[in-house]
Amino acid sequence: MEPDTEVESNLRQPNDDEEEEEEEKRWKRPPSSYGSMKSDSVEMEEEEEEGNEGDVAVMLPVSTVHGATGLQLIRSESPETLYTMTTQQVPPGADVIDTRSADPEDFSQSDLEDMDKVSIINSPELPEPVEPDDVMQIDENNQPGRLHPEQDLPHIFKSIQKSLTNLTSEELFKFKMWFLQCEPGLNRQQVMEGDILDFVDRMLENVGQDRALLLTISTLEMIDQKPEAEELRNQCKRACFRSHLKQWLIRKHLVIHEGVVRAGRQNLLDNIYVEPQISTRIYGGVDPSHEFQPRLPSPLQVPSPDTFVGVNNLFRLQADGGRPVRTVLTTGIPGIGMSVSVGKFCLDWAEQRANKDLQYVIKLSFCTFWFLRNHIHPPPHKSIMEVIEYCQHDCKGINLEQEDCKFLIIMDSFDCYQAPLDWENAPVINDNHMQAHPDVLIVNIIRGTVLRGACIWILGRQGAVSQIPSQYIDVVTEIQGFSDEMKDDYLTRRFSNPELAAKIVAHYKRLPTLRILARQPFLCWMVATVFERCYRYQGYGVHPPRLTPFYVNIVIVQTNRRLQFYHGKSENDLKWSSNDKHQLTKMGNMAFKMIDRRTSVFFEEDVKECGLKLTEVAVLSGLCTELPAAVSDGRRTFCFIHFTVQEFMAAFYIFTKFYMESKNVLDSGYSHLPRIFTAMFQKSNQTKAANLVQCALVRTFSSPLGDFDMVLRFLCGLLCPGCHIGQLSGFLYCHKTPKVGGLDEVQQLLEHTIQTAPEDRVENLRECLREMTQEDE
Repeated sequence: MEPDTEVESNLRQPNDDEEEEEEEKRWKRPPSSYGSMKSDSVEMEEEEEEGNEGDVAVMLPVSTVHGATGLQLIRSESPETLYTMTTQQVPPGADVIDTRSADPEDFSQSDLEDMDKVSIINSPELPEPVEPDDVMQIDENNQPGRLHPEQDLPHIFKSIQKSLTNLTSEELFKFKMWFLQCEPGLNRQQVMEGDILDFVDRMLENVGQDRALLLTISTLEMIDQKPEAEELRNQCKRACFRSHLKQWLIRKHLVIHEGVVRAGRQNLLDNIYVEPQISTRIYGGVDPSHEFQPRLPSPLQVPSPDTFVGVNNLFRLQADGGRPVRTVLTTGIPGIGMSVSVGKFCLDWAEQRANKDLQYVIKLSFCTFWFLRNHIHPPPHKSIMEVIEYCQHDCKGINLEQEDCKFLIIMDSFDCYQAPLDWENAPVINDNHMQAHPDVLIVNIIRGTVLRGACIWILGRQGAVSQIPSQYIDVVTEIQGFSDEMKDDYLTRRFSNPELAAKIVAHYKRLPTLRILARQPFLCWMVATVFERCYRYQGYGVHPPRLTPFYVNIVIVQTNRRLQFYHGKSENDLKWSSNDKHQLTKMGNMAFKMIDRRTSVFFEEDVKECGLKLTEVAVLSGLCTELPAAVSDGRRTFCFIHFTVQEFMAAFYIFTKFYMESKNVLDSGYSHLPRIFTAMFQKSNQTKAANLVQCALVRTFSSPLGDFDMVLRFLCGLLCPGCHIGQLSGFLYCHKTPKVGGLDEVQQLLEHTIQTAPEDRVENLRECLREMTQEDE
């Protein structure tokens, strides 16, 4: 049958009632997603229609939307697509024509029956298209941004269509059969019916533009159409590289890994993520709040809410002079959520929820540079492009030197790179393909002499990133952690059982100190993990939780992380060496001296005085941080991540000396004991544990409220067998070490002291007694 004859045979007049009902049904079907796209076959039909003006009285008006053809494709059982740019529906009463292949010999009879497709002509004028409020729009902060034209849907659609148009009928049929095997989500009818434009439309609807593009390339290669596959790959290079990066980032960050991975207990990052507060003002990130002391003896401050910025808006900030930022530095105390924030940023970009104008997001962790530098001998001299290809194997050949290429390099865990960098004398590299030592590459990336078009995001602990010269950084931000509402939101999101979530939220708030410390996401995770386990025991929750076990867990987890991330030990080989134990004891000694001096900050000479290395304490321990120079008047100043951590470490030192060496570092004679202790001390029979607590009580009552009260509470908590045997045995102490004896005398001492103590000390003494005697499980 000739094409013109076929057109005439398919013209239908809407006079019959049954035909009008059929047209009404078609009117209710979903519109085609790509009615504005042109295929070669449709263009030919359009020309034929223009040549038969006598047969067709009314022509479709030319659409004003993205090069529309004026032909609206309607499919039976066509699902609505997320990629629809405009909605154009065909009114009832329109005439239709059949646009099947004009060559019936190309396919079998069954295939011809399947490939039944209609187009609409002779339609009344369509309404003006309405621009939808979709992800293509940008808000006042330029979020989420616009895709580069070569990575956007129209370019991918036309490129796939062009590559398939070059195939013969037999090759196209073979392509569809292979495509069906690769993508089981489509059925034979969906693949076979319609023309090329309709087939590409269905591909993009059902599998998405990234997968459709990669599947088209791989399928063309499988049917020995390598020239077409290579041409399509070259036409959509940017989209292919972006797709590979998105897939890798989604695999890496879709599931959040916290603590020991348990089968079936993995959490999706999107489900539990609560964005912490990020400020453009740098004060050190240490919370100055305390249960007893209204003002700590240190210059700690917190930024105001008007300085907060969202993690996805970091590269919407402006540097001095109003110019766009190139390099953003983000820091914070250990456990404040830097790694999780990076994961959320990457996941939002990969799923096109934010920063779509960034063509590529590439992670170059400092851990990778450190591995190349220290674990491969001799250290290999690589170019920055070789390092990128080493980290992202699918990005070989990526072009990052085009003028219109906007991309982001994320360099996290700066503290992992423990080698000193020569910022002044490192040779300058101007070529992305020039090979150099990892030290030199890092300096030149941050300088901006290589990867010139890149935005750079550097993350690390303050003690490490403070070595970067300020002239290379456009904006410095600091993660502040959770507000009170964010803490509750985080703990609620983690549990599918709302009743359990409500119990945990109410339970942790019973301890003021724990509520303050939960500002750190790391502590919020610990609260959720510990209390979830505890609530499995019948009767748990009647009494407030004990505080000391949480601080013991902080020391254990942070020490294990130090051994794993900075010293390269595996999860199954985290046994603490004698050096690790001595380091904790020495840090406790330093904290104890700071308590004596009534200060919450220390300096480099204090670290050396205790026989410690500054980097191990201030950067790697996970228990300390460096305060910015603006806070400490230019002198390198350090502190513990919270003042209560310093108090715990002081108590830890006192207890360890008593437990392991039978020394009482608080014993300075009893000639000046307050009267309330005299009788009880004589009756205690000088039991060792009671003697230790007696000296701690003397120190507490001879100091202002708050100076030694928390140290006393932690010391009593460490005397509890659940802490020094249940938690620390096997880590700090040997398994066979006996538990502390004489706790009955200590209990009597505390009970007697409660009866005679001043009113402002009674509540803390009761907490001391509860820390030592309460059994939570």
